[in-house]
Amino acid sequence: MTGTLERTARDWAAAQSTPAWLGYEVRATGGHEMCCYDSVEASGRADIPAGCRIEQHGSFTMRGGEDRIAALDDETAIVLLRAEQGRIGRLRMVSRGCGIDAGGLALVWLDDVKPAESLALLASLVGTTNAADEDRKDKLSDGALMAMAMHEGPAADDALERFLEPARPERVRKQAAFWMGNARGRRGYEALSRLVRDDPSDKVREHGVFALSQSEVPEAVDAMIRVAREDRSSHVRGQALFWLGQKAGRKAVAAITRALEDDPETEVKKKAVFALSQLPREEGVPRLIEVARTNRNPEVRKQAMFWLGQSGDSRALAFFQEVLGR
Repeated sequence: MTGTLERTARDWAAAQSTPAWLGYEVRATGGHEMCCYDSVEASGRADIPAGCRIEQHGSFTMRGGEDRIAALDDETAIVLLRAEQGRIGRLRMVSRGCGIDAGGLALVWLDDVKPAESLALLASLVGTTNAADEDRKDKLSDGALMAMAMHEGPAADDALERFLEPARPERVRKQAAFWMGNARGRRGYEALSRLVRDDPSDKVREHGVFALSQSEVPEAVDAMIRVAREDRSSHVRGQALFWLGQKAGRKAVAAITRALEDDPETEVKKKAVFALSQLPREEGVPRLIEVARTNRNPEVRKQAMFWLGQSGDSRALAFFQEVLGR
């Protein structure tokens, strides 16, 4: 490789008269296995993937935690770039150990790629490609952000965080926020906590709350609770309650209950009722019954009755019989 990786990749793409692939490996964050799980012929076992047919859009899956497969190396990732019409038009990323079927196309391999150069190349593909197909442009941009998020080390945090800046396109900012929450641990939580507190865009703050719901950092719940209590937008407060309902836990339930009691907006209270409906039944149904019995707002009581009706729970049926028998 001569010159920077970005220059090498772009010169290579420009020189291709037919589609081809270029690949290299980088150290990954660990904890995520990336492969395609619709092809198992090569191994003969349903629990070990044969690999990805990268010319197709198969069932790519990212697995973590107990779902991981021991055959894959989750600490090394393979970045694959496709040349088409003289430019880089597609990007795939898989774990080392996931087989690669390039559909008969050439696959050029680069050794000893530096992480900083990989990040610079990927950053250059985010939101700036001149592809005529908007959907393909968005997929390339999204893929580049995902690949950046999978890189090991603080340089990847820095690179990804730059795409949260207000000057960036909103779609790019939302994707960067998602990967900050999903893959960047405490550094991602810290960036998202600032974003949901300070960002001028209601839509980006709303997406930031969703990204926090994907974080494994315990304090992420506290940041979501602050949004549910304090955000200037009733819609964003309501969305924070929705995602708190998915997280459950004592802190989340307390925040939902407080919103039912204190939030001035009926629409936010109705979102809080829905959040209660998402809790495990043993906790959610009794709380919905309490709201239906005692809340002062008739719209909120009506909403609680609706979600009790959807629950199919015997306690909800007994409550309805009690109400109708009065």
